[in-house]
Amino acid sequence: QPHSGGKNHFTYIVSRPIYSNPTFEEDNQRQAREERTLRERLGLTCGCSGKRALKVVKGVFPVIDWLSRYPIREWLPSDVISGVSTGLVCSLQGLAYALLVSVSPVYGLYSAFFPILTYFLLGTSRHISVGPFPVTCLMVGSVVLTLAPDDHFLISVNGTGLNGTGAEVNTVDVEAMEAQRIMVASSMTLLVGVFQVVMGFLQVGFLVRYLSDPLVGGFTTAAAFHVLISQLRIVLSVPTDNHNGCFSVVYTLIDVFTNISQTNLADLVAGLLTIVIVVAVKELNAKFQHRIPVPIPIELIVTVVAAGISYATELESHYGASIVQSIPRGFAPAQPPNTDVLWNILGSSFSTAVVGYAVAVSVAKVYAAKHDYPIDGNQELIAFGFSNMFCGCFSSFVASTALSRTAVQESTGGKSQVAGMVSAMVVMIVILALGHLLEPLQKSVLAAIVIANLKGMFMQVTEVPTLWRQNRADCFIWLATCLASMVLGLDMGLLSGLVFEMGTVVFRTQFPACSTLGNIPGTNIYRNMKDYQNIAEVPGVKIFKCNSPIYFANIDYFKERLRATVGFDSVRVFKKRNKALKKIHKLIKKGKLKATKITIIYSDLNLLPHSVSIFPRETRKVDDGNWPVSEVEVHVDWALELPVRVSVPKVPIHSLVLDFSAVSFVDVVAVIKEFLRIGVHVYIAACDDEIIRKMEALAFFDVEITQGLLFLSVHDAILFIKLETANGGRHDAIVEKLSLMQDCEEPPPFTEEEDLIETYDNQHRVSLSYHFVVLVSITTSGFHIHDVVHLS
Repeated sequence: QPHSGGKNHFTYIVSRPIYSNPTFEEDNQRQAREERTLRERLGLTCGCSGKRALKVVKGVFPVIDWLSRYPIREWLPSDVISGVSTGLVCSLQGLAYALLVSVSPVYGLYSAFFPILTYFLLGTSRHISVGPFPVTCLMVGSVVLTLAPDDHFLISVNGTGLNGTGAEVNTVDVEAMEAQRIMVASSMTLLVGVFQVVMGFLQVGFLVRYLSDPLVGGFTTAAAFHVLISQLRIVLSVPTDNHNGCFSVVYTLIDVFTNISQTNLADLVAGLLTIVIVVAVKELNAKFQHRIPVPIPIELIVTVVAAGISYATELESHYGASIVQSIPRGFAPAQPPNTDVLWNILGSSFSTAVVGYAVAVSVAKVYAAKHDYPIDGNQELIAFGFSNMFCGCFSSFVASTALSRTAVQESTGGKSQVAGMVSAMVVMIVILALGHLLEPLQKSVLAAIVIANLKGMFMQVTEVPTLWRQNRADCFIWLATCLASMVLGLDMGLLSGLVFEMGTVVFRTQFPACSTLGNIPGTNIYRNMKDYQNIAEVPGVKIFKCNSPIYFANIDYFKERLRATVGFDSVRVFKKRNKALKKIHKLIKKGKLKATKITIIYSDLNLLPHSVSIFPRETRKVDDGNWPVSEVEVHVDWALELPVRVSVPKVPIHSLVLDFSAVSFVDVVAVIKEFLRIGVHVYIAACDDEIIRKMEALAFFDVEITQGLLFLSVHDAILFIKLETANGGRHDAIVEKLSLMQDCEEPPPFTEEEDLIETYDNQHRVSLSYHFVVLVSITTSGFHIHDVVHLS
């Protein structure tokens, strides 16, 4: 019904019992979950039938499923148009990205062709364009330059000195260097594929979730910066040394600016013009994408025009421009990997495998969500793994995907991987027939195309202010990963980013957000006391909420926040009460506290403060003799002033409610018992059923901590406490009861070991220095010394 507060407010009335977990389970007949044996689970998993076999085959080869339902008339024309457009972009990007791997451009064409064939059979995404990606290319290139630098291929040849005499000149054996570099690149690609296939078969595709969006954003931005610096020397056409590892970007920049006087103007002008034109036209394509049917293939246009100008004006011979020179027709023969280098590239191969898959599956999920079809992460690992293994056998380098190339395939009407196969046919035509036409093309033009395609990755910097406003931890992850990757290199930078990300997770769980809850009057709603004015605390009760799992790493922080909330330290209260009880016992032993019927008198005839009450009990005999013992019962009210000089902290509450609605696992047995032993009743509210099962499995419950302290909600616990208090089951003043013998030697109320207890679940040990064994039990109402047995 409408609430009087306004037309948009409604009230509802619920009438139900106050539920603790045991009563709720009993009323609703909780049933045990069916647990299958290992044999039964293996039978369900490994059982064989025609239907299951077909499902497995379709799972391994998704092409069987979607190709059998392929609507030829509706999709084929769009896929052909999209494939032709994408194939041209693939060819040009393959040539350009080969420069990042430091190999001949023709190997970039191979890398744009072979992975498409296997992904067509094994992949689950309809829209991604498989092929080289600048970040993975640069990661492979860094390994190539480390294992096959120019210095390893220097040879001496006879030349002419300044005085006309013969002299030996060191030069690079280009042919041997190219062969070794592509061997390293293809071997690494094969190893990357092996890692991806193994992870796919082990069903560990979930591991990529540890690469959060901020981490991937920071890493790819740093990688774009590395790519920019590596291509800058090609645009300027200046000589530089090969640098890898820490501060490689700085060293490369130093070499560039040291040799900048050797800049080739023809290459510089061609590169700058290409960057400006490509970026401008791409902006127009993005702005008018809904008005033009097909994006303008600006990379293709620029490449054809640049190659024509270079060929017509003979830029290489007249101006010393650096050109592609040779693009042999046909495919290189298959060759096995070089096993000698595999051990040297294990770490780099694994990180490249993870990055390549993470980027590809992220792009695939974007378009899968847009076009409403599922993506299988583990099958994607297998698809890219076999694609890279296939590439590694045919002189290619690592395949992933690129957002710009995939955007072309999707925006030009691509509906399925048939468009990918058409694009592979276009690349094959370039390899077999048209490649030689691009031999006059300047390398600076290809480098400029690479730089122009980095715009999207550089624009990720604009996310930093948004991350700072939304989530500081994500912002720090982005910045830390980016800076580490720029300074330490991509491999170590990615590892450092992962470690930092895991550190933030541990930090956030180790120092969770905790709050004190109050009740919105007249409702069953409980919120943070700091956030609302119209909120009230329940008298004598503290409600404490922790928004994180509670485990060994944050239990101390949990205790600190809990102490701050309740206003006292339960361990200190326990120890101070021990000390006060010992002193009270000494007063009784010395006769300074005496009882005559109902009158309680100090030895100095002053009336005893009301905090301590002594009641005589009947005389009885111990079992092992006729020794009569006069026994008294001492009641100590800790809320009043004590007759001894011990500063016992006040305990202003009688109940504590722990809201565990946001807790996924708990380790708080010791904390609960610390409160129980000083008479504060503890209740746990809003525990999930799965957490209760874990508690049962871990023997969380015992004689003192029973399932009766679990309640379905905070409100159930509060109502139960109020009913108990109204019925006399709770007392605001905590009272300790102590049974003592006045006529015997002094038995201390608590042993020395008990006085040093920090957590209640420490086992009590018998001290042999005393002549009495004190039998103690602790209940929610206080301490009870039941009996004292003389050992003599």
